Amino acid sequence: MTRAVLALGSNMGDRMATLQGAVDHLLTGEGAPSPVAVSPVYETAPVGGPEQGAYLNAVLVVEAGGEPIDLLRRGQAAERAFDRVREVRWGPRTLDVDIVAFGDVRDDDPELILPHPRAHLRAFVLRPWLDADPEADLPGHGPVADVLAAVVAADSAGEQELNRRDDLRLRLPEGSGNR
Repeated sequence: MTRAVLALGSNMGDRMATLQGAVDHLLTGEGAPSPVAVSPVYETAPVGGPEQGAYLNAVLVVEAGGEPIDLLRRGQAAERAFDRVREVRWGPRTLDVDIVAFGDVRDDDPELILPHPRAHLRAFVLRPWLDADPEADLPGHGPVADVLAAVVAADSAGEQELNRRDDLRLRLPEGSGNR
């Protein structure tokens, strides 16, 4: 089993229901990874792309068997289940599931670059990940706490401001081995 980190985001429709549905989809069925932790939910402004609504973001830490591509396929299936359409790069979406890290794997395969090539620049990935796993390391970049501190220090314009939504909470599916 390999520890993997999945970033989840939604800014269309019932964002919270979509994030919960994604967690349920990712953690149930044959070959599903085992949950380690799920982060609090954050509301964030979009980064890049066209003008669009705010995102809800969270991170799911799992223990996964198989290869990274297997987890990618599971994430893509979750996106399809929530009618994800890829029309505009960094555009609005019902669901985005990104594999941020898969153990210490480093790979430049165009289908799945690991670790995620922009994770070290995104507070909306790093902050929830740090909440879910305070000892986390981003391969090639070091401790997530240090990487997040650098991102926050560099964000003088406040473009990556996060709003932790304590009124929203993701649940791990019954029987998924949650803690």
